[in-house]
Amino acid sequence: MYRLSDIKIRDNLSEEQVIDIALKKYKINKNDVKNVYINKRSVDARNKNDIFFNYSVNVELKNNKIIKGAKVIEEEKIPAIVVNRKSSFRPVIVGAGPAGLFTALTLVDNGVLPIIIEQGSKVEKRVKDVENFTKNGVLNTASNIQFGEGGAGTFSDGKLNTGNNSKFSKKVLEEFVKFGAPKEILYNAKPHLGTDNLVNIVKNIREYIVSKGGIFLFDTKVEDFEINNGKICGVYANNEKIDTDTVILAIGHSARDTFKKLLEKKVNIIPKSFAVGVRIEHLQSNINKAQYGENAKFKLPPAEYKLVYHAKNGRVCYTFCMCPGGQVMASSSEENTIVTNGMSNFLRDGKNANSALLVNVTPDDCKYDTPLKGMYFQEELEKRAFVLGDKNYFAPVQRVKDYLDNIKSSKVGSVLPTYKPGYKLSNINELFPDYINDTLKEALVELNKKLNGFSDDDAILTAVETRTSSPVQIVRDKDSLMSNVDGMYPCGEGAGYAGGIMTSAIDGIRVAIEVLKK
Repeated sequence: MYRLSDIKIRDNLSEEQVIDIALKKYKINKNDVKNVYINKRSVDARNKNDIFFNYSVNVELKNNKIIKGAKVIEEEKIPAIVVNRKSSFRPVIVGAGPAGLFTALTLVDNGVLPIIIEQGSKVEKRVKDVENFTKNGVLNTASNIQFGEGGAGTFSDGKLNTGNNSKFSKKVLEEFVKFGAPKEILYNAKPHLGTDNLVNIVKNIREYIVSKGGIFLFDTKVEDFEINNGKICGVYANNEKIDTDTVILAIGHSARDTFKKLLEKKVNIIPKSFAVGVRIEHLQSNINKAQYGENAKFKLPPAEYKLVYHAKNGRVCYTFCMCPGGQVMASSSEENTIVTNGMSNFLRDGKNANSALLVNVTPDDCKYDTPLKGMYFQEELEKRAFVLGDKNYFAPVQRVKDYLDNIKSSKVGSVLPTYKPGYKLSNINELFPDYINDTLKEALVELNKKLNGFSDDDAILTAVETRTSSPVQIVRDKDSLMSNVDGMYPCGEGAGYAGGIMTSAIDGIRVAIEVLKK
């Protein structure tokens, strides 16, 4: 296999047209091609007077012919999975987010049939529960943006890019395409699915798992674990016991009741750093202008950004989960709290862009004397945001200029908040400790130098963003991936071993392989 690199395209072309141009550049006769496909596509906007798509194409020729000037590559193959499992018990997977679903996929494809227990609803009903909250302010604490089939990532931008160079990355992308994702995620440098696609993909994955013999129990909460002599023996859900010798904890970063129960059962949990902050909204047209200029001669995707600033106080402020053409979502999972998140559909065609703007928080910042100290820190901010927003699930919002000036906003300007069910003009300075406000303010000024318009007067801040990652880590052995309880496997983002859809799915595959091996 050869890689044809540096294929510069200054037009909106089909895959076939791009491949034809690549073959022509490297003087390859199409009749000699055995296999060819696009490897990667990115936008190069460093020179705003000459923006282009940069492609690379992988090609294999008949009769092993040599291609001059092309790089020889060998695609990494996933080793065959060893199946030693002889247990008569079904593994129990707690949680049907990306980690849980990809654990289940790997198990059923290797003849082991799990029971997947999810406290939220299947995705079709979950969509209605989320709509009822955003339209009417009626919160279902079991089925919402945090809980339910597909996990928190289902109502997001569906980003699939990761710095993780796992050998399973391609496998995860191929699985998503198999279950309905657009083929272009296989080669886009920054692939995303969008909530509209994710809803259908998640449903298709579930139906496949069921067709292979897996069992889903929705609207069913795991309330307790039976552990005897250091081994897992069963779980209790809806007051019924399920006997098992294997439990995969794919519980997500918001499973606070489960964290408490695991700590009570003496499962080894330690606090970890996390981040909190706000959502910042701009007009997408302004982000496009800042990133692309105004001279692009062909259609470009909605522009993205990823920014980081190291503050004078030693804190780090950074953007996270940027959603081009998206909206800020009401993401509470507990009564009388405000939690925000970002979401966009595949086309990213909304008027506003939004991103989390976060400040790092360490366990030492949290006053509580428990491994769950970060969880209680998050909860405290969420309750304060609820009060600041008028105690009706309206979110506190503020213009950037007013936040910098420490005055309550009296109006919104050119950027209209997208948060529903509604918003309350507020002074977000009243929400955070000084070190978070100081860091956010310093960063807003400095990040504007990296992205023109980032701290525009009318940019909107919506509070509070707290669920970017788990505040705990459920400790596991680095080889067996088991916790201090034999047969219990912490997995994915909630357990502290992933940060997003891709890494959660990859961790699910890794855990499944260990379950099959044992």
